[in-house]
Parts: sequence; C-alpha cells; structure tokens
Amino acid sequence: MGEFMNNYGDTPARLPSTNLGRMGRIRTLIGDVAYDLYGHRLTSALPQDQLPAHVGVILDGNRRWAAEMGSSSAHGHRAGGEKITEFLGWCEELGVEVVTLWLLSTDNLRREPSELDTLLEIIENTVTALGTTGRWQIHPVGALELLPERTKELLNKTKVATENVPGLLVNVAIGYGGRQEVVDAVKSLLIEQSEAGKSLTEVATEIEIEHVAAHLYTKGQPDPDLVIRTSGEQRLSGFLLWQSAHSEFYFCEAYWPNFRKIDFLRAVRSYAARNRRFGI
Repeated sequence: MGEFMNNYGDTPARLPSTNLGRMGRIRTLIGDVAYDLYGHRLTSALPQDQLPAHVGVILDGNRRWAAEMGSSSAHGHRAGGEKITEFLGWCEELGVEVVTLWLLSTDNLRREPSELDTLLEIIENTVTALGTTGRWQIHPVGALELLPERTKELLNKTKVATENVPGLLVNVAIGYGGRQEVVDAVKSLLIEQSEAGKSLTEVATEIEIEHVAAHLYTKGQPDPDLVIRTSGEQRLSGFLLWQSAHSEFYFCEAYWPNFRKIDFLRAVRSYAARNRRFGI
C-alpha cells in the first residue's frame, strides 16, 4: 500500500503550486479507497472456521515511535493507548472472543519514578476509557499488589463495572510478568491445598498441569491462539509463558501506534494458513 500511494500520480514538483493542496487530497482519498478495498479483500479471504478465539498482543514500540517523531515518551504511550480502542474494534469484527494486551511489565516497574508515574497515569486513563465504552469486559491480570493503591483501586473498579458486559473479554496485563504469574499460581495452589489439610508430600505427588493452570491470572479462559508483537522485536519477553505453549506467533515491523488494520489482518491470515499440531 505504501508503494501504491507514493507512486500514484505526478510528483509535487511537477504540479502548479495552486494545485498542490487539491491534488494531495485527491491522492490521499484514492489511497484511502485502495486501503479499504485491500482490507476488505483480506477480510473476505479469511477462512471463518480458522480464526483465533484469543489474541494476545505485546504493544511494543511506543517510545521508539515517539523518538522518531521528535516527541516525548509520554506522547508515544498516549498514542499507543488511543490505538487500543481501534484494535479491539477490528477484533470484534472478526469474532475474536478474548484479547490480552500487555500494557506494563514487572520490569517496567523499575523505571525512573517520574517516568513510571506518567506511564501509570496514561494506563489508568486508557483503562478507564475502555471501561466507559460499555462494549467490553475489562479484566486486569498481573501482580496487582505491586502497583500503587490508586492504580489498583481504579483497575478493580473498572473490572466490577464491566464484568456483566456481554462483549469481548479484554485482559489488561499490568504489572505482569510470565515468571511471576507461574510463581503466584504455585503459591496459590500450595496455600489452597494446605488449607485443605494436605501435606507438601501429598501435593507434590498429586499435582498436575491443570492444577497449576487453575491458579493462573487467566484461569478459566482459553489459551491464546495467536500472539502478536509489534516493533520488529522477535521475542516474548515473558508474555503468557505458560499459556502460549502452543500459540502461533506473529512479529510485525510496525511500531504499535502505527499498527494498521491490514497489519492485523495479515497476522490473522498468517495464523489461519498454519497447520496447528499442538506439539503432536
């Protein structure tokens, strides 16, 4: 699409100055139409019986996007937050049932206090905005006890306010780390079994995979079918370590604020074309 839009029509240097604005708008309009047609074609070609039910996203590249724009990191994070509503709309259109968005890692909690405070404020505003749409169930996941009291209260308030919304389930991973999640799950399991009167030896003898899974932050939810990471980085960085054992991964070069609908549709197309064997 970028090549089409850049190569369409005369170059500005060959146009009379009085026509630059009008011709620029015409080129933009033609580009928008072509973009919409391409997106429609991608959507129409997707096999409806092979679409992901749960999509996880590592929203990466906000700060690098801002740096290239000559703006502050805060501006990049705000732009990334604004992209989320648009993205969830795309997921709704395809019938996705669960989306998990990684907004803040446990490692991020070690950033400079001034930067972290700004980031948490942006996240709070983003989560509040998602909750007030009345379209989605907002479910916070992560080591929430590590977050400031103000942030925890807002997350819990949004969770309660949206828990009966019949729409898309949106996990907002905040203060999240995959290793921390597994540790918390094992701790919870051991406490539960101890309260049931079982010894450590009994628990060790009886423990199964599903017992740990029942104590994860995402307990009761399907594992992610597709995990997308933006910004060109090709690693999970601890995202949904347990749940993504059989997920399909898609790495996109675009920074998260620049992530387009056709990027998402290409990711889903790639997923649908794969032969999922679940380790067999």
